[in-house]
Order: sequence, then C-alpha cells, then structure tokens
Amino acid sequence: MDLRDPKSLRRVIERRLRDSAPGGDPLGAWIADLSPEQAEALRGHLPRTFARAAVMVPIVERPEGLTVLLTERASHLKHHPGQISFPGGRMEPADAGPWEAAVRETREEIGLAAEFASLAGYLHDHMVLTGYLITPAVAFVRPGFQLALDLTEVQDVFEVPLEFVLDLRNHLPRDRSIAGHTVITHEIPYEGRQIWGATASMLITFARLLRETRA
Repeated sequence: MDLRDPKSLRRVIERRLRDSAPGGDPLGAWIADLSPEQAEALRGHLPRTFARAAVMVPIVERPEGLTVLLTERASHLKHHPGQISFPGGRMEPADAGPWEAAVRETREEIGLAAEFASLAGYLHDHMVLTGYLITPAVAFVRPGFQLALDLTEVQDVFEVPLEFVLDLRNHLPRDRSIAGHTVITHEIPYEGRQIWGATASMLITFARLLRETRA
C-alpha cells in the first residue's frame, strides 16, 4: 500500500469497506489488546442499554494527499469539552440509518453540505462508557466545500494527513483503568493536539483494517 499515492490509497479503502455494514463488536478496538479473561470481565461492566449515535469519518481528497477532517469540541460543553472528535451525534427517529444521521449531524455541526460527501463504508460500532453506541461512517469528501461551524458545539476544525494516521509510530500506547481493569488504549498527538478516546480508537481501527490489505 503506497500511503503517498491518493488514488492507490482510495482504492484500498474502497476495497476494504465495500461489503461493510453497521454493527459489529463494540469492544473490538479494545479486545485486540486484551486477554479473553479481561474482555469477558469488561463486558460485565457495560451499561445495559446504549443510545445509538453515528459519526462521519470524513476523508478529504486533497490533490496532495488524503486527509482526515476532525473537530474540536467547544470548551464550554459539559461533556468532553475541547476533545477532538468526528462530526456526528445521536441518531433520531427520522434518520433512515447511521449514514443519514452522520450526514445530518455533520451538516448541523460544521455546515458540510451533503453533496460533497459519499459513503465509502462502515467501521464496526464503538462504545462510549457514557452510554453511547457509535457507528462510524467513512466518507470520501471532495474539496470545494465551505464550512459554517455551530459554535455552541464546535470551536475549530482541522485536517490530519491520512498517511500520518496510518503510521504505527504515531499510535502511542496509554494504560487506562476501566471497571478495575487496565486497558491499553492509544493516543495520536498531532501539531499540539491530542487525539484520544473513542476518536483515536476509531482511527486506529481504521488503520488496522487498511493495513490488513497487501496492496
């Protein structure tokens, strides 16, 4: 896989996500680093019910290379202020599915018009211990869009080269205690920003998925 060739990298993404669907094991991103005993014990501490949510993982097709568009949550928010996130949020009854919810939430949060985004496929669901089950919808985004941030939710947006995200040297392991169990998570530092939590978990899941391909 040539990380420097946008066309080659896009073909790999399309191939790996072609038959994907919403769902999957929400602990998948963590289980890869846990023993079977730890994984089973952790499952016993999960909330009994989750609210469904969806996020867009926007892959911007810049001429110089693919990038990942990320948001920085507003600093005044009650939950996760200032955290790096993907645009998205809770699914509503009117949403036809995760993709439609991700498109709607992305438009509301950062003003990205739907016609600039096309669905590539889905990563497996990710859980957030605050009670959300999140479906990440990966999208190709063509340049030329204009953004208008909802400053009540988002204070900034920025792009990270996908090549940087896929480089395993940029995935820094961190120990995290969950329900009395030590879980290895990862963070991705980029230009003074720290990508961690569910966002880093989704990006690393994406990187692992793409690196399964020999292309």
